[in-house]
Amino acid sequence: MTAPAHARTSADLIRAEEPVLAHNYHPLPVVVARAEGAWVEDVEGRRYLDMLAGYSALNFGHRHPALIQAAHDQLDRLTLTSRAFHNDRLAEFAERLAALTGLDMVLPMNTGAEAVESGIKVARKWAYDVKGVPDGQATIVVAADNFHGRTTTIVSFSTDESARAGFGPFTPGFRIVPYNDLAALEEAVDETTAAVLIEPIQGEAGVIIPDAGYLTGVRELTRRKGCLFIADEIQSGLGRTGRTLAVEHESVVPDVLLLGKALGGGIVPVSAVVARREVMGVLGPGEHGSTFGGNPLAAAVGTAVVELLETGEFQRRADELGLVLREGLEALRGHGVTGFRARGLWAGVDVDPALGTGREISERLMREGILVKDTHGSTIRLAPPLTVTADELRSALGTLEKVLGQAG
Repeated sequence: MTAPAHARTSADLIRAEEPVLAHNYHPLPVVVARAEGAWVEDVEGRRYLDMLAGYSALNFGHRHPALIQAAHDQLDRLTLTSRAFHNDRLAEFAERLAALTGLDMVLPMNTGAEAVESGIKVARKWAYDVKGVPDGQATIVVAADNFHGRTTTIVSFSTDESARAGFGPFTPGFRIVPYNDLAALEEAVDETTAAVLIEPIQGEAGVIIPDAGYLTGVRELTRRKGCLFIADEIQSGLGRTGRTLAVEHESVVPDVLLLGKALGGGIVPVSAVVARREVMGVLGPGEHGSTFGGNPLAAAVGTAVVELLETGEFQRRADELGLVLREGLEALRGHGVTGFRARGLWAGVDVDPALGTGREISERLMREGILVKDTHGSTIRLAPPLTVTADELRSALGTLEKVLGQAG
């Protein structure tokens, strides 16, 4: 008989996954059993500082009391109706999310990839119904090195071969241009273009921050060319960069905004497409949907997330602690760190390849009680919960210095 999970070691549980779970992930060899705030604990009781925060899904930390309370309260009342009926939590969620983002209408979904797929559908429908693009000819311009999800349509416009290989045939209708290149974007947009879809900061690519003025240029270009600007803020949004949205660093308001990850507070999957009324208004009954999208539990937690962001506290924390993060990383430049890019509490850190791959550095940090995750080559990502303290952040950076020193 299989032993209960609480009686099994980390090694036991990792081995138990092998024959029964698809091998589409390569996690670090840590088995988390409990968590609170910025800290997690494995099945043996070892504690780790979480410097990844679920790729920004845990912006408010693990088990934030206000979010847990909202979930508990809603679990005692109602969890799901489907969208066949109205529920008493959805209107407030949509009203407050629209107000927070400066847009008008909300399409609630569950995962980030669903939000991206939904945004693509809305943009194409708008192109046909409003812009007058001939049926079946709408195009969407995207950026190289993007990461928007892993559905068949989304990987169709990925430039990451590991995400594409073996999954064709691919969905047509996308044009790929270099990121941070307004001239290339200008050339790619024409009368068939429904939208330009970009990440204000490219997370998976290594926290790539565009030049100042790029987002303003995208906004100006899309207005002038008569197409939509879709900002994928699934990872960059909801406080991570020191603003509610990363586009706010250039005072830009997109036509369509894609949200996810932190919108569910690390409790339930919640995503949303938020858009101007004249854009979202193209959808009619039966043209799009989701059984779980906008469910009462998700709406209750999502509303509690918006309430936290309405205070501005978490945006301020990310901005102030971001200075601590950048100062610490700057001190490591030339001491194992060859470069970094940071905005708010989010950084992509390039480690000297002579010291190891990003995976190897991540494993060494794990053994020292710090959890991060690598991305391409020798780059690691730092994205702690916005509840992390300055002392915890400095301690993590000190541990990174130690690990890099040992590697050398």
